[in-house]
Amino acid sequence: MKPSSPTAAVGTALHLVKTPNFVKFAAVALLSLSVSLLFYHHPSFPSAAFSAFTFASNSSPTAVPANSTSTALNSTSIAANTTSIASNSSSPSSAILKVKKLPPSVAQRTGIVDENGAMTEDFDVGEFDPSLMEELRDLGGGPEETEKRNEPEIVKYDKFKPCDESKIDYIPCLDNFERHCPDSTLDCIIPMPNGYQKSLPWPRSRDELWLHNVPDTLLVQDQGSQYSMSVKDDKISFQDGGSDHYLNLVSQMVPEIGFGHQTRVALDIGSGIGSFAASLFKYNVVTLSIGTKDVHKNQIQFALERGLPAMVAGFGARRLPYASQAFDLIRCSGSGIDWTVDNGVLLLEVNRLLRAGRYFVWEGPQVDSNHELSLEDQWKEMGDLAARICWQLVKKEGNVGIWRKPLNNSCYLGREIGAQPPLCSSSEDPDNVWYVNMTACITPLPKDGSGGNVSVWPARLHSPPDRLQSIEMDAMISRKELMKAESRYWNEIIGSYVRAFHWKEQNFRNVLDMRAGFGGFAAALNDLELTSWVMNVVPVNGFNTLPVIYDRGLLGVMHDWCEPFDTYPRSYDLIHAAGLFSDERKRAKCNFSTILLEMDRMLRPGGTVYIRDTLAVIGEIHDVASAMGWVVMVHDTSEGPHASWKFLACEKHKEFIKRPQKGRGHGKNKKGRKEKKAKTGDSQLRV
Repeated sequence: MKPSSPTAAVGTALHLVKTPNFVKFAAVALLSLSVSLLFYHHPSFPSAAFSAFTFASNSSPTAVPANSTSTALNSTSIAANTTSIASNSSSPSSAILKVKKLPPSVAQRTGIVDENGAMTEDFDVGEFDPSLMEELRDLGGGPEETEKRNEPEIVKYDKFKPCDESKIDYIPCLDNFERHCPDSTLDCIIPMPNGYQKSLPWPRSRDELWLHNVPDTLLVQDQGSQYSMSVKDDKISFQDGGSDHYLNLVSQMVPEIGFGHQTRVALDIGSGIGSFAASLFKYNVVTLSIGTKDVHKNQIQFALERGLPAMVAGFGARRLPYASQAFDLIRCSGSGIDWTVDNGVLLLEVNRLLRAGRYFVWEGPQVDSNHELSLEDQWKEMGDLAARICWQLVKKEGNVGIWRKPLNNSCYLGREIGAQPPLCSSSEDPDNVWYVNMTACITPLPKDGSGGNVSVWPARLHSPPDRLQSIEMDAMISRKELMKAESRYWNEIIGSYVRAFHWKEQNFRNVLDMRAGFGGFAAALNDLELTSWVMNVVPVNGFNTLPVIYDRGLLGVMHDWCEPFDTYPRSYDLIHAAGLFSDERKRAKCNFSTILLEMDRMLRPGGTVYIRDTLAVIGEIHDVASAMGWVVMVHDTSEGPHASWKFLACEKHKEFIKRPQKGRGHGKNKKGRKEKKAKTGDSQLRV
C-alpha cells in the first residue's frame, strides 16, 4: 500500500475532531484541568480562607462549617485582605470543597452582624492568620503606597570602632533642660566602664548594684547619707530611706489614693535615686522617675541600674513627651522647681499630665531656700495658683501638701471672665507633645469624661478605654476588638519566647518596646507574670496611641527614632522592635545604622534585641548588627520559611566592647557595594 499523502492525513484528523466522542472527551478534560487549577491556585479556596482564621501558634487550619455562610471580611473585619467563602448544599462547588463540618459547639461566630441582622460590637474575633496580625501591628499612620518608591541606597558596613572614652556616659541630645540634638549622628560603639559586670537580677538590684557599673560615683561621695546609700567592697547598697513610712503617711492623709488599685501609674519629679518608685513597686504601682543630669547629677542612671523606670527629662520650655491625663499620681520633692514662675506654666504642664480627679503631692521646702520669700509666702503662692486652676487642697501636714484635680470642666467654666490662667484653645491638641512649647493655659477636660473614667487596676489592663475611640487612625473595624486582638497575638508570641529562649532564666528587668502600638507586648509580659517593666515608645510617624497605653496602666513616651533617646547608655536588658524598620524605610529620614547604633548605646552588655520585620529590610539590619559586634540569629516566624516576615534574635557581647585608645578613629560606612544577603536558615526555630 502506498503511503498516504499529507493532505489525506490532515483530512482524516479533521474528521476525527468533528466526531461527538472527541468533543465530549475534550470537554471533560478541560473541565478537570480548570477545577484543578482553581483548587490549587485561587486565593479564595480553602488554604487561604482557612489561614485567615488561623492564629500565630496554630499550625493546622481551622475548618469552616460547610453549611454556613461567612460574613464578608472587608472594611468591617480584622481579616481585611481575605476572601470569605459562602458554601451550601446548593452550590456546585460544595462537592469539590468537601469541607469537614464541625459540631455546633466547636464552630464559633465571627463578624459584626448579630442573628437579627443588626450591627454590634459584641462579637467573637475568632482566630487569626499571623500575617494578618502583623498588619494589625502596622500602625504606621499613613495610607498604603500607590507609587513605586525608588530602591534605597545600598550600604555595606565595616566593623564599627569604639567611641572615645569620654563618651562612656554619653547622652547625645542632653543640653540642660531641653533636647538639642547634634547635627552629626553617632558612628561608633559606646565603650563600657572598666570593671563593668552584668546587672544584678531583680529584686536584688533594688537594694544593691555594682560600683563600677556607674562610672560617676560623686553622688555617693557627696550625698550618700542624704539618699541612704553606702559603698561596701564593690557594691553600692541602698536603705529604705523612710520611703515606706512616707507612703504610709500619704495613704493616711488621703485614703482615696488607693495605691495599686485607683493609683497605678505615677510620676516622680526630681526623683533622686528612685527610692519612692522602689517602695511603690511593692504596692503594684509603676512609677516613672524623671530628672536632669546637670542638677541631679546621675541620679537617673542609679535608678535605671536598680531596675526602676526612669528617663532623663526636665521642665523647660517644651511639653514633656507624655500623654495628657497620663498619671494617677504626680509627686515632687526637693526638685528646686519654682512652680509659680512665668504665670505658672510649669504647674500647668503638670495639670495637663495629671489624670482628672487624681492627686498632686508636693513636698515644699523645709528651710527657707528663697531669700526673697519666706516659707509661709511660698506656700501661699503655691496655694493661690493651685486654687486658680481649680485644684482642691485635700490635706496638708508639715511640709507635705496634697491637691486633687477636678473631674470635669464645671469649675473652669464657673470662673470669672478674664480669670488667669485662661483655658487653652479648643484647637490645641493636649496630646501633641513632640517639640511643642508649653503654654500658660489650663487644658480643658474631655466633655465625655474620657481619661478620668478608667477602671481600677488590674481590670484596666484589658478594658478598652474610652480614649481608644478618639485616636486618629485608619481603622474601619471595631477598635476594641483590634486592641484585644493585639494583646492575644502578643500573648501567644511571648509565650513562645518564654519556652524557646528560656525567659524565666534571662531575668530581663528593663525592657524597651520601640513601636508599641496599643501596648500589647507590655500587657503580655504582665499577663505572663514576668518581672519586667516596659517603656512603650510611640514613634512620631505613627498613630498616637499614647493615651491608650497610659489608660491601660502602662508607661509610654513619644519619640522620633532618627534621634537619640533620653536615657543613659546601658539602660535596657531587652529591646524589642516589630515593624519599626520597614516604617522608617518608608519615611526615609535616616539610615538603619543611626537607629541600630542608638539601640546599642541603650543596650546593656550581654543584653538582647528582638526584631520582627519584613524580608525587604532584614538583610541590612543583619549587616549593621554584625558590624556592631552583635551575635545575630535569624529565625522563621510561625508562618513558616516562605513568610514575608523574619525574626532576628541578637545579643550584645561584652567581649567586643573594649575601651579605645586615645586618638583612635571610628569606622566608616562604604556605599555602593552589593548588599550582603541575610542568612534566613540560621535556625529551624520558629517564633
